Amino acid sequence: MSFSIGIIGLPNVGKSTLFKALTKKQVDIANFPFTTINPNVGMVKVPDQRLEKLAEVLKPQKVVPTYIEFVDIAGLVKGAHRGEGLGNQFLARIREVEAIVEVIRGFENPDIVHPTGKIDPQTDLEVINLELTLADLAYLEKSLEKIRKEAKAGEKEAIKKLSVLEKLKNSLNQGILGREVIQDSEERKSISDLNLLTIKPIIYLINLDEQQIKEKSKSFFLKGYSSPIFLCAKLEAELADLPDEDVQGYLKEYGLERSGLEELILAAYQILNLITFFTCQNQILQAWTIARGAKAPQAAGKIHNDFEKNFIRAEVINWQDLIKSGSEQSAREKGLMRIEGKEYLVQDGDVIHFRSGV
Repeated sequence: MSFSIGIIGLPNVGKSTLFKALTKKQVDIANFPFTTINPNVGMVKVPDQRLEKLAEVLKPQKVVPTYIEFVDIAGLVKGAHRGEGLGNQFLARIREVEAIVEVIRGFENPDIVHPTGKIDPQTDLEVINLELTLADLAYLEKSLEKIRKEAKAGEKEAIKKLSVLEKLKNSLNQGILGREVIQDSEERKSISDLNLLTIKPIIYLINLDEQQIKEKSKSFFLKGYSSPIFLCAKLEAELADLPDEDVQGYLKEYGLERSGLEELILAAYQILNLITFFTCQNQILQAWTIARGAKAPQAAGKIHNDFEKNFIRAEVINWQDLIKSGSEQSAREKGLMRIEGKEYLVQDGDVIHFRSGV
């Protein structure tokens, strides 16, 4: 299963600079709309100090972190739902991701043109969300035609789906985003095949300049929306080019405990309700990403499909218990290693040895 986060926003808000910082990739950055025509895709390491601590105990030959995919999508403009700019291509690409990072410009720079002519984060956010809402409404109209016919014919699933879609349509017409209305897991599941934009989890990110970061500016309060992440994409891109040992000095200079990128990656990981489990086999310590609530066979399937099909049992220990024990052998002697079956729900931080019939 792929976990991908789409980076969206109006043109010239710093999306591609942010993407470069995230992935340390070179991408086209220029002072005009639609520099990013084909989406840039990059796999980003999820920071996890538990790997380092486990490596000290297990002493593997290789350590492999877990990754999350970020997609830099072309800038959205007013009228995108009608095909303005790269509208159709833009909206189609967002439907493919599991969650969205909405980048909003907070920095002033007369050399970088803002499409509306002024810096106004609240208005920018509302323009983007309106376009997503209108796109979903247009998409719903087409879907409803088919669902109504199926419901009229007495199909139970269609009747249930129709009820959810009509509730969603009414809310969207009132300017209420889908994720605020469709929160029941069964309702979400019933319409998951539509990949509606306003249903997707979202992180709001305000891109500031270096001085605003130093001043810890909170002047960009977004009325009616969850607390945003504040970072300076330009600064983060510079930090990404520095050796790790130099980064902490720069963060201290700006009064930051950790980089904005770390906050973003962790927020993205959390908003998708993901957890990490670990394996150490063949001298390779590896972190794996899986959705919270997954059972042991599903986790085994992350390593190899055959492990899921032929799952027998899992030997499990919490990472902290393993570290306190000092070794796997010591943990077994203390009875901290336990055997779990097919119904076991994998927990964040589990260290697992899978046994299968392969």
